[in-house]
Amino acid sequence: METGFTPDKECARKLDAEDSLGKFRERFYLHEGELYMDGNSLGLCSRDAERGVLRVLEEWKTRGIGCWSEPEVPLFTFHDHLAEMTAPLLGAAAEEVTIHANTTLNIHTCVATFYAPEKGRDKILVDNVNFPTDLYAVEGQIKLKGLDPGVCMKSVESRDGMLLQEGDILEAMTEDVALILLPSVLYRSGQLLDMALITREAKSRGIPIGWDLSHSIGAVPHRFDEIKPDFAVWCNYKYLNGGPGTPAGLYINKKHFHLPSGLPGWHGNRYETQFQLKNNFEKADYAGGWQTGTQSVISMGAIEGSLGIYRDAGIENLRKKSLRLTSYLMYLIEAKLAKYGFTIANPREDSRRGGHVALVHEEALRINEALKAAKVIPDFRYPNVIRLAPVPLYVSFRDVYELVKRIEDIMEHKKYEKFEKKIGLIA
Repeated sequence: METGFTPDKECARKLDAEDSLGKFRERFYLHEGELYMDGNSLGLCSRDAERGVLRVLEEWKTRGIGCWSEPEVPLFTFHDHLAEMTAPLLGAAAEEVTIHANTTLNIHTCVATFYAPEKGRDKILVDNVNFPTDLYAVEGQIKLKGLDPGVCMKSVESRDGMLLQEGDILEAMTEDVALILLPSVLYRSGQLLDMALITREAKSRGIPIGWDLSHSIGAVPHRFDEIKPDFAVWCNYKYLNGGPGTPAGLYINKKHFHLPSGLPGWHGNRYETQFQLKNNFEKADYAGGWQTGTQSVISMGAIEGSLGIYRDAGIENLRKKSLRLTSYLMYLIEAKLAKYGFTIANPREDSRRGGHVALVHEEALRINEALKAAKVIPDFRYPNVIRLAPVPLYVSFRDVYELVKRIEDIMEHKKYEKFEKKIGLIA
């Protein structure tokens, strides 16, 4: 973690002056006086994303059904175009990537594809601090095999309710494990797991392994060409700023292209025979073979625009700034907020954390509401965590300084006390 910061505002000004990525802030719709720290939950709308949506609408408006095949980027194969733009963020080949459905459905698809239980080897290894939808999908797939999730779901338990120990994960890779599904970054604490180590150990034991990248893609560079997991899933609306409910992403290692899809659908058919509409499915020989139905291409226009920003900024540059922003935030928390009872739950080492800071306080729920009233957009994670994500594309160092200043004001004057201890529809 970087040191050498000072607690004064001049430090923030100096850091912003050194920031080569500051210009990208102008490409996003920011609200005057608001500090947006929730980009790990829903990224902001960019002008590029807006143009992408309008371009797709224009194709539909002017071409009708011709929009599927006539434009320079045909909308029928739009997912292939987006795969090419996404692949560099994963360190993967474009053919190994597709844009498809939503994260939960993609988990179902991958588990249905890779989970082949047999006697003595029928367990799926998960963890107890993952986002619940992953566990729901795994449980559902086990039931569809006629098996008992209480027996076949093997969970690595967090020792403190926040972090996982890689050693515990490796120890759980016993001979009865048929599949592994883990998060790259833990959604509550922000811990970044050692994906290379865990994937290597899974492969040495002959266990297929997949990763949920929802809290790392766009914040952390991945090198799938080196670690070679079997599959991965992610959403495109967090750090990637693709918009609410936009289609998600799916990675299938090319060595598995021969496998049948666990949830086949007509959009995964080979292009050459797709419109022959045969009753026998001919799966496409790339990640697109795991497509199911027709995509929401209007939403995909926003992904195209946002991925263009990532192409221009560079994921390595963004990671460098992200680490500096979060280091600065943690420094200010310790310098100015520790006296109010705040602690930091995420790891401090650069190699072990994602893009957000997990701020812990016994009054986190009410403080979170007070922050919203102070025009700060954070989010709360039960029972006592406020997640703060200074996304490097549109958050400045002065924003981080001002964020801590507003938290100081809330605590000094106990402004959180006027709020109820009640979770709203969206925390």
